[in-house]
Amino acid sequence: MSEIKLVFTGSVGAGKTTAIATISEIPVINTDVRTTDIIKLSHRKEKTTVAMDYGELTLDDGQKLRLYGTPGQHRFDYMWKILIKGALGLIILIDNAGSDPIGDLARYIDYFREFINETSAVIGITHLDVAGEPHLQLYYDYLYQQGIHLPIIQVDARSRQSVVMLIQALIAMLEFGQ
Repeated sequence: MSEIKLVFTGSVGAGKTTAIATISEIPVINTDVRTTDIIKLSHRKEKTTVAMDYGELTLDDGQKLRLYGTPGQHRFDYMWKILIKGALGLIILIDNAGSDPIGDLARYIDYFREFINETSAVIGITHLDVAGEPHLQLYYDYLYQQGIHLPIIQVDARSRQSVVMLIQALIAMLEFGQ
């Protein structure tokens, strides 16, 4: 049985912890702490990740996925470098209801560009039910301007089917060398 390390990263409140908890076969190990008032007001959440989340999922073919989630706050970006080591792929979650979701995507693309070029990534856009704009096309336009071709998928981090679709898209990208 082989093991694959995947990393979920993205903006605060995008659903990284929720996505991992939705599909993990084990109780998720997390480092959530109470949020400050600023984070709570701007991101609608009571807790925030300060180090990492961890869960596991076994695929039908017996491969075990080790699922790691990064903190969303940039002040904890030192953990991003630690968690990405040895990973096979990256899932970037962006909160469409955030104050600057395209800017958030730009920051994560810039930070992880070298890793993405060496492996692959998929982008999941969350909270489209809360904020219908920007439309998915604007994310594609941004990536096109950057010369990057990655799938962008509307996702509900609370839905197992939705999160599994993200993982399947990433695995397909990895299998075909994209």
